[in-house]
Amino acid sequence: MARRINPKCVACAQLSVAMARQLHGASGDGCWVEKRCHRRRSHYRNRQGLNEKRRVEYRQQVAAARADDGVERISLEVVASSLPYANLYIWREKRKDAPVHAIAATVIQNGQKVLEVEPIHCAGYRKRQLERYMEQKVMPYLKERFGITHFSNEIRLEPIECPLKDCPLKESFDSGGVVDD
Repeated sequence: MARRINPKCVACAQLSVAMARQLHGASGDGCWVEKRCHRRRSHYRNRQGLNEKRRVEYRQQVAAARADDGVERISLEVVASSLPYANLYIWREKRKDAPVHAIAATVIQNGQKVLEVEPIHCAGYRKRQLERYMEQKVMPYLKERFGITHFSNEIRLEPIECPLKDCPLKESFDSGGVVDD
């Protein structure tokens, strides 16, 4: 850590050598030391300029090191039409062991939704049945039509957001969770 600046020496640096010797020499308060004071006074007078020069040199070294870090940087043109990708939407609660309420898929190309696989309720489906549905029905269609072999994103949604009209959860939430008999 740097040594603290002595305010007495900063004030002394602004004086002439003769005045400084008179104030701080043997006839003054006695703090003048011939070997040390000339150098210290010069340092305090030129301190701001020297520090700024040091900072500029350091910034230049850092910039040169970044520019010459051995990594080649290039900029490639972005293709106007992008490849299609598929998103899988899964409606289920956040906990890991929660059952899947519903699933759907969309295909997006050039920032536009071009296909939507209608959501289906998965009540009573086991994991293997859902996997079979995806492997035998959805993925072959997506591969044949768009060349898509996997989903780029799996988006989890809450079951109460289910878009199906005949969803039993909507009925229970619309009535406030109370079922009249």
